Amino acid sequence: VQLQASGGGLAQPGGSLRLSCVASGSIFSIDDMGWYRQAPGKQRELVATIARDGRTNIADSVKGRFTISRDNAKKTVYLQMNSLKPEDTAVYYCNTKIRYYPGAPQNVYWGQGTQVTVSS
Repeated sequence: VQLQASGGGLAQPGGSLRLSCVASGSIFSIDDMGWYRQAPGKQRELVATIARDGRTNIADSVKGRFTISRDNAKKTVYLQMNSLKPEDTAVYYCNTKIRYYPGAPQNVYWGQGTQVTVSS
């Protein structure tokens, strides 16, 4: 199983970016999908998660600015980031919980990380 993240880059304060992360490989089903971030010198923190049925959990620091969504058929999770702030600068990692067959335990996978820099 591999996770391929894309969409990071440089944005100005107040700007927008959209991250994507696609899962590939031997996958029966994907439960939660999400995004985490890690700024220099800080611990990795949750940004947003989305369950298979669409229920979301959004960090207070990004609520109202970031939107998480997923396309189950494409095995892809998205993070739409609007009204970006310099404090959003971090490496963003996608995370998924995957089952290889019906009834299998969840296996957690992380993407390679994509840099988001917000600066004027």
